[in-house]
Amino acid sequence: MNKAEITVLFDQMAPDYDSQWANTAALRNCMYMLLESMFFELPEDAHILCVGAGTGAELTFLAQKHPGWRFTAVEPSAAMLAICQQQAEKQGVASRCRFHHGYLESLTTTEPYDAATCFLVSQFILDERERSLFFADISHKLKAGGLLASADLASDTDSPEYDVLLQSWMHMMSVAGLSSEALEYMRNAYKHDVGVMSPDRTAAVITAGGFALPVLFFQAGLMHAWTARKAPNKRV
Repeated sequence: MNKAEITVLFDQMAPDYDSQWANTAALRNCMYMLLESMFFELPEDAHILCVGAGTGAELTFLAQKHPGWRFTAVEPSAAMLAICQQQAEKQGVASRCRFHHGYLESLTTTEPYDAATCFLVSQFILDERERSLFFADISHKLKAGGLLASADLASDTDSPEYDVLLQSWMHMMSVAGLSSEALEYMRNAYKHDVGVMSPDRTAAVITAGGFALPVLFFQAGLMHAWTARKAPNKRV
């Protein structure tokens, strides 16, 4: 899918997105708990860039935990961003947030960020070079030594293990209330529209984007999450 198609898809999914995935909240909550430990040493007035913020789950989680942090939510789907803003207002954290409708390259800022989150976003960039350039854009917006937390679906799709993990993942999605038609759509999407790469290749793409030592800090089924620092030779 191209950018326009992805945006339309998430605009359509937005009204039911949170309720559809409510049954898989345990995975997200575990990742967020570990995310907080990865960001533990950030300053009390940290500014966080949330790339592909969606409905704002990680933004509101971190904002509630850290009352001095500020956030910039970047989201190309207007419908998803509207829900993100509504959630931030509901949680009383909207005054510390900037909501940017568009892709990352359209974000202009004069202040580099302390850290960035990017959850289930880069997997939609199928070309590996373009995916590295996406991470490079994040890197350019971070302070020296700034932190990245990135999560994507990852597996060696040529391995027999992938078939086992995929089947298990599909079973979990069916528990989340997806119809058989929706599950078949997802299976096909993972083949054609989602850049599922091995964990090693995914880490290499992050490194090529200007980050040092991507460390896998979370895995649940196909979902993997890495943390990495902006490489010393990369400047804002």
